[in-house]
Parts: sequence; structure tokens; C-alpha cells
Amino acid sequence: MVEVPCVRVRPSEGESTRRALAGGEFLHPSYEITVVDGWLYIPVVDAPDDYTVVVRDAPERNRQTMPSDILGYEPSYERLGELAILDEDDPERAREIADALCSSDLPIESTVNRASKVKGDLRVREWDVLAGDTNTIHREYGNEFALDVAQVYFSPRLATERHRVVEQVQGEEQFIDMFAGVGPFVVPAAARGAKTVGVDLNPAAIEFLRENARRNGVEERVTAIHADVREIAYDDWADRLVMNLPHSANEFLETAVRLAGDECVLHYYDIQHEDDPFGPGERAIRDAASEYDVSVETQHTVRSYAPHEVNVCLDVRLMR
Repeated sequence: MVEVPCVRVRPSEGESTRRALAGGEFLHPSYEITVVDGWLYIPVVDAPDDYTVVVRDAPERNRQTMPSDILGYEPSYERLGELAILDEDDPERAREIADALCSSDLPIESTVNRASKVKGDLRVREWDVLAGDTNTIHREYGNEFALDVAQVYFSPRLATERHRVVEQVQGEEQFIDMFAGVGPFVVPAAARGAKTVGVDLNPAAIEFLRENARRNGVEERVTAIHADVREIAYDDWADRLVMNLPHSANEFLETAVRLAGDECVLHYYDIQHEDDPFGPGERAIRDAASEYDVSVETQHTVRSYAPHEVNVCLDVRLMR
């Protein structure tokens, strides 16, 4: 520890102060920002005017400054590219965390706090923007996805599940994502050689899907359609179908059967009670696909959704 001059501010003023000091070349590169008794101490190379400056011990910088170093506790947040997503009920706590995230050495440019649940047919939610904006670039298993969380639905928590499904794509399959969003299933499937179709009711999602197909160099194998999937004309076409609309996918099974070719793998997502998570989906699929031999290849639990409810996926092969 070495005694150095430090600007003393409250954590809520930390990010704006840090930026101002850095812009004036006052910020000391060799010592870490610390927080003690509710005050933030920012080491400086010189004592700038208009700030409270105190001399105190400061640790040498030998690692990244993390949000917990500033806050004194570990905040809860999700990362989506350079966007941090909070779910805080207390606006003051949300602001405190946002300031710490942006003041840390993490590559975070924007912070938002959830202001509503996902709602409507377009599956979007409202946000309180605490820093930056709602646009970001998310990277997932070698692909990049541009999106705006204020306009589209996207869950980074499903990255592993999307990868599990896409890894099953072989050769030049004909692949339809019935609720495609910005393309997290469609784009990597196209990258594996599939001829893909992504459908969504949300026009913003479809524009991002087209952009993401170009961004990842697969636009020639991606058809993006802004429509209700029940209205598209791809009868008897699909070798593989993704139905990731777990609250109401059963309402689209008739369409899925119409789109399926003579042999088709269906990835059907559902949310059910933990006592019988797979039965309702399997029964619904067998009822809708009576003209097919139906075999359930995988019963997979994706994640816990709510108390006693789970989000599941059934990988089902249909053979006419």
C-alpha cells in the first residue's frame, strides 16, 4: 500500500467522476479505486480543482477493478455483449450497481434494469436505461448477434441449449425456426450448411435476423420471413423444426406437422409442472402428428422456470 492523493466521492457519482478525471488525464493508472465506509476513493496523479482530495493508502493495481470492489458486495446481473442487465426492485440500488459496473474494468458500456415482464405477441419488455442504450452485440459459440433488447426478445441463458440443438444439424438440412427472433438458432444452423427459414411476428426481430445473417456470412442460406408462421407456404419441406415458444407451442403443432417433410426432427419447448414435465407435450405431439410414426429421442430439462415448474425440450422424430 502506498499513500497517494485520491478524489473522494459517493459511489453514485463514481462513473461520471472517473470519466472526468480520465478525460483530464488526472486518473492514476497504477493504483486501484477503493470503497470504504460508503465513499469511493479514486487515485489521481495530481490534485484536480473542484474535487475533494484526500491522501490515503491505495493498493497497487495488479488486477481488474470489479464491481464488488466498488460496491463492497457482489451484484447480480446478466451480461449481454457490453450490456449489463439488472433485475432490481429498488431504483437507488439499481443506480448504485449501474455506476459500479460502468466504473469497473469490465467491458460494459450500457446498463438497463427490467421494468416489466415479457409481454404481448412480440415478447418484449420495458426497461429503465441507467447507462448507455439498449443496443448490443452478443457473441455466442463463434457467432455474433446484433440486437436491441427494447425491440426484441433474447435470452443469453439459453446459449447452451441452442448449441445442443444446432450441433445435431447435419449436411444440407432444410431447417425452420418457427419463432426465430434475431436468429440464434437459424444463423448457426446455416453456418453448419443447412438451408434455413426463420419466421417471426416481430418486424424488428426479422430485420436483426437479416443483419445477423450478413454479419456471420450466411445470408445465402437464410430466408427471413416477417409473418405469422401459420401463414407461410413451406408445406412438407422441413427436415428439422424448432418450436421455442414454450407457453403456447402446442397451439402451433398443426402448423408444424404441415411444414414437416416425410422425416423431420421436431425440437418442442414446453413449460410444465415438475411432476409430469414431458407427458403433456408428448401427448400433444402424438395427437397432432397422427399420420406419422412418432419417436421421442430426447427428453431434456433446459432450466428451472418457476417454483415446481420446468422449461423442457422434447426432441421428437416424425416418420411418415
